[in-house]
Amino acid sequence: MHSTLKIENFLESTLLNPRTQKSDIEELCLKALKYNFFGVCISPYFVAFAASILQGSNVKIISVAGFPLGFSEGIIKAREAEEAAKKGAREIDMVINLCALKDRDSGILVQEIKDVVDIGITVKVIIETGYLTEEEVALACNCLVEAGAHFVKTSTGLGPRGASLEDIYLLRSLLPPDVGIKASGGISSARFAWDLINAGASRIGTSSAEEILLESINVDL
Repeated sequence: MHSTLKIENFLESTLLNPRTQKSDIEELCLKALKYNFFGVCISPYFVAFAASILQGSNVKIISVAGFPLGFSEGIIKAREAEEAAKKGAREIDMVINLCALKDRDSGILVQEIKDVVDIGITVKVIIETGYLTEEEVALACNCLVEAGAHFVKTSTGLGPRGASLEDIYLLRSLLPPDVGIKASGGISSARFAWDLINAGASRIGTSSAEEILLESINVDL
């Protein structure tokens, strides 16, 4: 299966560390250009700067809303997404309202996701699987499908754990084929990345994109 796929087409090279500086973002973007990664995932603060480097390229800018805890209301997340889109973001990873999810308040969840989807760019809904039961994962999936989201994303990378193969198998069983899965959190090897892709992940969010690519090239996986 690997021979027909290029792992760089799945990789979103991620830098969401609060100590990040413009020099770090510049390096991230230049490596994304060098290796032809799908995109870079960065904070809203750096979107305009990244856009000035990536202008005219195929590398997409992904930014975040409601990150990392999802506490803000849907209209606030939508405004974050709208401003990021104006500055050059092409996709938004929004954190779901985990409190509303724990309360089974599907109305709040559907509306906040729809608020962001209505901005008109690709939306991934971060559900932070490490906090959830299978029932809660299923509810989150139902809500994001109803709201028209394009992807589910496993985690922020700052929660109790990152992505697991079990997460991907469960999510793929719950979602229609046209809703993608972004595996994120703790993905630092090519072997694990490929395992997640083979399980059904359509994107890989990682701060180890360069290492994963080089390992994938140099090792027969």
